[in-house]
Amino acid sequence: MRYFIELSYNGKTFHGWQSQLNAKSVQETVENSLQILLKDKNLKIIGAGRTDTGVHAIQMFAHFDHKELIDIDDLVFKINSFINKNIVVKGIMMASDNAHARFDALSREYKYFITQTKDVYNFHTKYFFSKKLNFVEINKAIDILKQTKNFKSFCKTKTDVNNYNCEIFHFECNVNGSDIIFTIRANRFLRNMVRSIIGTILDIGIGKISVKILPEIIEKSNRIFAGPSVPAHGLFLSNIEYPEKIFLNE
Repeated sequence: MRYFIELSYNGKTFHGWQSQLNAKSVQETVENSLQILLKDKNLKIIGAGRTDTGVHAIQMFAHFDHKELIDIDDLVFKINSFINKNIVVKGIMMASDNAHARFDALSREYKYFITQTKDVYNFHTKYFFSKKLNFVEINKAIDILKQTKNFKSFCKTKTDVNNYNCEIFHFECNVNGSDIIFTIRANRFLRNMVRSIIGTILDIGIGKISVKILPEIIEKSNRIFAGPSVPAHGLFLSNIEYPEKIFLNE
């Protein structure tokens, strides 16, 4: 039987989502907890995607298979009592046998949090950026990027992908006092894409890059022409959308 697990995590103590040698990951931590609680040492989980070192998740999904029927409420309670304090399991759902956490996702949404006032209580989850920003120019850049399909200029080099095309469904910048929140939703994201897009937009906002040359940066399809990547700690995977048909009524 296939199950989907929904979780949130604070990424500050993890080397990203994906399991790797000699580094603590979210995937490995969740997988080990499920193996112990379900007494299944062969259990593996597959995530909806990857988050880099230091990136957080408000909503992440993964799927796993288990041969026995699970008491879901009991397992959710037990795993939250047992697992690393920086991870919370929000729910577990039965899914169709061919449902896939990565390939069945219709969209993914990220939020990037910036504060323009030094915040000693939330410095792990907001990027402190004190320079004055021109939001007229920032919104012009966002409008250009919403029409863009090729994001190779905003992708980490030496990335193993077949193409660099992404479709942005929604992209906006909201200002609330000294806090700035960028929200971007697309069908897929490339490695480092959101952080390099936000870094480029901030450079446009302070006048370091002219918004008029943004189409040229995109056209060149080369990471060296875009702005720097913003720090990981302000980035959150905030939502993943799936077709309802993949989940089973219990």
